[in-house]
Amino acid sequence: MKIVFAGTPEFAAQAMRAICDAGHEIVLALTQPDRRAGRGMHLQASPVKELALQKNIPVLQPETLRLTSADPQKRAQAVAANERLSSIDFDAMVVVAYGLILPQEILDISERAGRHGSFNIHASLLPRWRGAAPIQRAIESGDAKTGVCIMQMDAGLDTGATVLIADIAIARDETSASLHDRLAKLGSKSIVNVLNALEQGKGLLRVPQAKDGITYAEKILKSEAEIDWALSAKEIDQRIRAFNPFPGASSKLNGLAVKFWDSRLADPKAVSTTGSVGEVLGFSNKGAYIQCGEGVLEVLEMQKPGGKKIDAKTCLQSIGVSEKLLRFQTKE
Repeated sequence: MKIVFAGTPEFAAQAMRAICDAGHEIVLALTQPDRRAGRGMHLQASPVKELALQKNIPVLQPETLRLTSADPQKRAQAVAANERLSSIDFDAMVVVAYGLILPQEILDISERAGRHGSFNIHASLLPRWRGAAPIQRAIESGDAKTGVCIMQMDAGLDTGATVLIADIAIARDETSASLHDRLAKLGSKSIVNVLNALEQGKGLLRVPQAKDGITYAEKILKSEAEIDWALSAKEIDQRIRAFNPFPGASSKLNGLAVKFWDSRLADPKAVSTTGSVGEVLGFSNKGAYIQCGEGVLEVLEMQKPGGKKIDAKTCLQSIGVSEKLLRFQTKE
């Protein structure tokens, strides 16, 4: 089938690659404009654009698809994108973490006679975790499972009917990085199954989303990174893993903003003392035990400013303060 693909990050690029490998033809790729990043703040293409260029797929990078934009330049880009989509031959549109809202005009183009419409890979079990950060919020909230939904898109925010749902368990030591990779593979496999079914003329069962159980995964903010040691060890552990790799959970120790990358709930048998909130109670083989508002957390991997990620015990001992004086600053 001929596909128009819209996406931006690596999660989307993996799906794009899988679609090509399955024998479908991507006739146009839409992705976010190049952004400045890195120490030199050089313009960098998105993973989707990089893959499209490798495969000689035409690329469009409008700043918006809204024909009603108040900015003349952006409105002109939207008009050009609409005209391009209207002029090419394609069977369906696939949207994965694109970052731009598809207005009704674009959806209408994909739903013209002989076409199958627009499909989205969403990394949650809808209607739970609609929105921008479903992977992180699922871990942060302690969900036991998550998955991907292939959704027939409508004009709402992740409100369309689902055509395929695949779930996976969230591992005890899961981070957003590891869960991202697992869901990217699952999403790629799932969208290929949907496109293959459409190509073979098989009907898709479109199931409207339930009206109860709706939650929204708000975008992760850097301001959320600071650890509140008054929370329970379970809550802090979930946040550390949810915020790996971005923005990285952090806390101040002797004026240093230290980052936390891995943790687990401490074995009660391993810690015989209690302390004040944020206090380091002692060390395990490579970890450190920290008193929380409820329970004790065993931190396993940390990072000092300008340093590398290392085991928590080595990191804390390198700060050069007596173990008895190690106490993380509580959140104000």
